Amino acid sequence: MTLDFQLLARDGSARYGRLATPHGEIETPVFMPVGSLGAVKGVPAPALREAGAAIMLSNLYHLSLRPGIEVIEKLGGIHAFTGWSGPILTDSGGFQVFSLARLRRIDEDGVTFQNHVDGGEMRLTPESVVEAQRRLGVDIAMVLDECPPWPVSRADAEASLDRTQAWARRSRKAWSGAPAGLFGIVQGSVFPQLRRRAIEELAALDFPGYAIGGVSVGEPAEDRHQVVEWSAPELPEDKPRYLMGVGTPWDIAHAVAQGVDMFDCVIPSRNARHGQLFTRQGVLRIKNARFKDDPAPLDEGCECACCATSSRAFLHHLFRCREVTGPVLATAHNIRFYLDFVRDLREAIPSGSMAEKLRSVQSVYASSRAVEPSS
Repeated sequence: MTLDFQLLARDGSARYGRLATPHGEIETPVFMPVGSLGAVKGVPAPALREAGAAIMLSNLYHLSLRPGIEVIEKLGGIHAFTGWSGPILTDSGGFQVFSLARLRRIDEDGVTFQNHVDGGEMRLTPESVVEAQRRLGVDIAMVLDECPPWPVSRADAEASLDRTQAWARRSRKAWSGAPAGLFGIVQGSVFPQLRRRAIEELAALDFPGYAIGGVSVGEPAEDRHQVVEWSAPELPEDKPRYLMGVGTPWDIAHAVAQGVDMFDCVIPSRNARHGQLFTRQGVLRIKNARFKDDPAPLDEGCECACCATSSRAFLHHLFRCREVTGPVLATAHNIRFYLDFVRDLREAIPSGSMAEKLRSVQSVYASSRAVEPSS
């Protein structure tokens, strides 16, 4: 079985749909928790399911290093290995081309990494990436791409795009006949002509889905939103649209309004480990002294185990004492918040209330300081 995507409702450009995969159906828009190594930090697979997750994202680069594709394949594939029975999407390692720039060399054939684990060499080509994802047994595979940094000159962005498009053609050819769905990735940095060219060429290859890549790499939010506004409406209407690595609640709501269907981001888990927690009223920095004797639950409207059992004062205490339970509870809450948040956006589309929902989200989360990056 390959992917089957159906559009069920619209509200303006926002889309409500259903994506059928070999390991289950997904209602879209959907948020994919990030489990780079096969698990979301601090949240085991049963808890992820209980929180409402429909699909998980893992990372081919990291899994190739540890424990290795051969080990996972021998143990029955990525679903058996991780204990996650739902759909799984794997990134190709293209983001590591950006994030590990000092540890890699790019040529026209692929990327060579001096890997960050033991310093040994690791080689990725469009063909090897597709084959590895096939061996893992993923539901959605991503092509190998080059994710350029920001800022970047137009000439460098165009050269990078030329390479990514050539890799996409090779990936599409290598994927032919595989059970997973392969997504093409639109690059082009902040240059609209390059983005449009990428979309036209990728659409001609008839991928089962399309992603907007090369955002959330340091550019201002205004540029990020413009890229989505240029790109999303131009992508094929009958295929799922995925915005990679984004982002804050306002980023996601804005992209849903432009017609994007799928999202992933490390913000809910990464920021939770540093005490930045999401609520329906805004973001709380739980380490702040004002929470020392606050008996209220973290988020009055949340039904997660953290909010049902722990006060703000208790979470403050755990973080101040560096007790590992604090980040675990915080991560479980933030993941649940993001899943509930995107579910609410999804439900607003068939009810025709997306504009109202968008205004509400903007009023709470659009401030430049609403969500501070955490390292």
